[in-house]
Amino acid sequence: MFIRTYAASVVGIDAVRVTVEVNIAGGGLGLYLVGLPDNAVKESEQRIRAAFENSGEKMSGRKVVVNLAPADLRKEGASFDLPIAVGILAAMQRVSERKLGETMLCGELSLDGTVMPVRGILPMALTAREVGLKRLIVATENAAEAAVVEGLEVIGVESLRQTIDFLNDDCTLLPTQPVERQAADAATRYAEDFADVKGQSHVKRALEIAAAGGHNVLMIGSPGSGKTMLARRLPTILPPLTTDEALETTKIHSVAGLQRFEGLMHLRPFRAPHHTASPVSLIGGGQSPRPGEVSLAHNGVLFLDELPEFGRSVLEVLRQPLEEKQIVVSRARYNVSYPANFTLVAAMNPCPCGYYNHPTKECVCSPGSVHRYMGRISGPLMDRIDMHIEVTPIAPEELQSAAEGEPSSVIRERVARARAIQRARFQGVAGVYTNARMNTAMLRDYCRLDEASDLLLRRAMERLSLSARAYDRILKVARTIADLEGREQIAASDVAEAIGYRSLDREAWGK
Repeated sequence: MFIRTYAASVVGIDAVRVTVEVNIAGGGLGLYLVGLPDNAVKESEQRIRAAFENSGEKMSGRKVVVNLAPADLRKEGASFDLPIAVGILAAMQRVSERKLGETMLCGELSLDGTVMPVRGILPMALTAREVGLKRLIVATENAAEAAVVEGLEVIGVESLRQTIDFLNDDCTLLPTQPVERQAADAATRYAEDFADVKGQSHVKRALEIAAAGGHNVLMIGSPGSGKTMLARRLPTILPPLTTDEALETTKIHSVAGLQRFEGLMHLRPFRAPHHTASPVSLIGGGQSPRPGEVSLAHNGVLFLDELPEFGRSVLEVLRQPLEEKQIVVSRARYNVSYPANFTLVAAMNPCPCGYYNHPTKECVCSPGSVHRYMGRISGPLMDRIDMHIEVTPIAPEELQSAAEGEPSSVIRERVARARAIQRARFQGVAGVYTNARMNTAMLRDYCRLDEASDLLLRRAMERLSLSARAYDRILKVARTIADLEGREQIAASDVAEAIGYRSLDREAWGK
């Protein structure tokens, strides 16, 4: 007998419908899986046989052929266990066919018949709705994540036995109701707050500009000056995730197997990989491709502490995502694209010992070692970082006497107003929501300078030997500063402040 069930396979951060075709006929024994299954899919035979025995069912004694179509798409993971098992039982007339034509099944089977959660459920649910299926059956743990997709009936099951009973109308399972997104004020509650930061007003000002315009930041300062503390508070001043941003961000974390929340994510991601991270862990890929850190930080912040300690090859792979806001991973077996629209915040010491230009401690590094240390970061990568900020340590007496800083909620309101101006400015332009994403044509339209501002910028270019890319990034930062002040025209003071954030460029260190 021939039966079809439906499953899904994750490709990048999306999913493709897979038709599970089961045919039971004479002329042999055993279970044959075809359609480019990987090892995890091939091993499903043993899981399915054990799950049948522990669920009161038996495998067919005839030849069972299971085809996963399309046959030229490689199938990976254990999510095919449930649709294959149900397809076999339906072909044996142990499960009714009535609901199968409008149902997608995704789940791993334990040996005792328990349905286990799998990664990538959200893109699978979106695919089920897009292809016109009415229902999605998943593990109970995955149900809340899938239920955020409107127009799809999500049934959470605990076991193969329960799945069989539901499809045979021997039990009633109510669809999982979606978890409502938290209100904006609740969604922006973080453990950290800028009110905890005393002093460092110029750094907080720079981070506010970075948050408002989506600009990349490099903080240079001695150990203990507060670089990490400040970086970890940047997400607290970013606007809450919109529904579309939350959906896309949740998809990425779901595909990576990191989604453990109920429903959509409501906090912007903050990723801080260790400096021993490999290029693959940063950009994604691997034998079974998964998103890397740059994609897990999508719509959030990627923090690279001790930037020069990262391998040169690791840092150079950041060029494409910083420029294109996506990463394309090309291998012999696959080609996938992951979104990577993140704000880069990097931190580093000014020299190997960490005390170059320190107000009280003496640096023991030679000029050559300082240049070599800075040289670990290539010029092209430094060019792609909009703002370079020097972070100086706060004296103990100032630390005790300083008043509490401005809370993140107040700064976030200013950032939100600036972002609203940018959304209105770029309305109708796909993929551009902040000043950092402006192209050359947009710079001409929205970053026009008067004579004094233009002269100031040209002199700075000559003095700091900045590149054309740095010129564009100064204009973008100046545009953001003007937006924060509510000015339609960029003023000379905006350009001067933007230039000040390039004062730590490589030439400024004497190279």
